Amino acid sequence: MWAQLISTRIKPGHEGELPRLFESLHAAEQPDSGLLHTFGVQDQKDPTRAFVFVVFESEEKARARENDPRRAEGLVAARAVMAEIFDGPPEFVDLTVVHVG
Repeated sequence: MWAQLISTRIKPGHEGELPRLFESLHAAEQPDSGLLHTFGVQDQKDPTRAFVFVVFESEEKARARENDPRRAEGLVAARAVMAEIFDGPPEFVDLTVVHVG
């Protein structure tokens, strides 16, 4: 397994709009992408700070998913939502899964 942590800032006034983003992302997902889990969370003390934690079967599957042309059309809507609600570009941290409990 392989995981990625994405951190971002939400523009003030848009803190409650993350579910709309996840709906767009889910609509673009393909059944054989290797995606196992997606967790979207916001900081309780600072709701303009948000994180997405995704877990994949493997890094290879995750990288292939990034370039999957079947997702391109669906990602247009998700990118539009991101441009609207994100305050700057997200930061990505690639993670090796060492334990699942």
